[in-house]
Amino acid sequence: MNNKKRFKDKRTIWLSFRYKQKKRDHAGFTLTEILVSSSIMLVVILGALAFYARSNRVTVDQQQYAELQHDVRSAMYLLTRDIRMAGVGLPEEFFLYALEGVNNEDQGGEVKPDRIRILGNLEDPLNLTIDQYQGGQGGGAVDIKVNDGSFEQYPYPLEFYDDKIVLILPNPKSSCRTGAIRKITHVTWNTGGTNEGFNTSPGLAPGMNPPGGLTGDSPCSPDDFDSGLVMFVNVKEFWLDVTGKYPNLTPGVKGYLGEPGVLYMTNNGIHYPLAQNIENFQLEYNGDLDDDGFLDGFKPWDENWTDDQITRIRQVRIYLLGRTPNRFVSVSGQVPKNIYHYRRPEISDSPGTGTDDYHRRFLLETTVNIRNLNLNLYNTGQR
Repeated sequence: MNNKKRFKDKRTIWLSFRYKQKKRDHAGFTLTEILVSSSIMLVVILGALAFYARSNRVTVDQQQYAELQHDVRSAMYLLTRDIRMAGVGLPEEFFLYALEGVNNEDQGGEVKPDRIRILGNLEDPLNLTIDQYQGGQGGGAVDIKVNDGSFEQYPYPLEFYDDKIVLILPNPKSSCRTGAIRKITHVTWNTGGTNEGFNTSPGLAPGMNPPGGLTGDSPCSPDDFDSGLVMFVNVKEFWLDVTGKYPNLTPGVKGYLGEPGVLYMTNNGIHYPLAQNIENFQLEYNGDLDDDGFLDGFKPWDENWTDDQITRIRQVRIYLLGRTPNRFVSVSGQVPKNIYHYRRPEISDSPGTGTDDYHRRFLLETTVNIRNLNLNLYNTGQR
């Protein structure tokens, strides 16, 4: 009997425990608990979103800055490569045609960039001696006879010469120093390499703007060109379009984009965009211009320099300033004083600005030794 009672008491206690346990399981959370937990979760979510937004802004800023650096460095590589080769193929007597600058060109904007023209046999090698030069007076077409076997020195098929631009130079021993740039219409050639020559179109090759005042109608006499030179030539011009509305250029024609901040290389009249988001382009030149045996130091281009002074230029210093296309969104408040990453700096003789616009800048500077004019640099002058 006692055992049954004890069993009944235990069963009663167990059932009571289970009842309380079920009641507790179905009780749920109180309103206070829900509000507290929701507030904590909201703070965590907002903190994560704020961290993500901040990280995303920094990532976007750094990405556009990295792209800007890439554009500036790529353009600088092409600039230095070609400027270093200015004058290649030219006899020393004609170095006045190697380069020509423009200082602070006024395009109607606040920034006034420089530009530089270079000339030389930069792409395809060709250097042939003229046997006989006929025509050319009054801007007419020219027939150029070269020595027999001349074409056989180069691996070009005859059709390769058609429409190529050539520089025709007088005999360096003559007193004439004015050459001509023309376009080849066709070549003549007999089996066995005889009767070789060029026929060229009248006047200056179209779309060309060579340095040194080269014209299509040279004042030299035909006799001055006998024993002169004929070579393929590239007239390259590096310039910055500040406004995107450059005078006398039409967007979509000959490679011109019509967008501001684009650095171009114009090669024989065709415009090739090199980089975008470029804000300023400045150049300085160094040489023994006063002929005292010492390099004079870097100066902006002076339009009053004589041909003789231009032939003594040995170095070009290049400044290329890029600007991010968008403001740096990760910069909040005011930019710290005396930090000029977010304003246009002064470069050479091009003034800067004292106003921050929150666009990040990247300035790259380098100096190029002009290889073909520079052979005696260390013997005749000092840095």
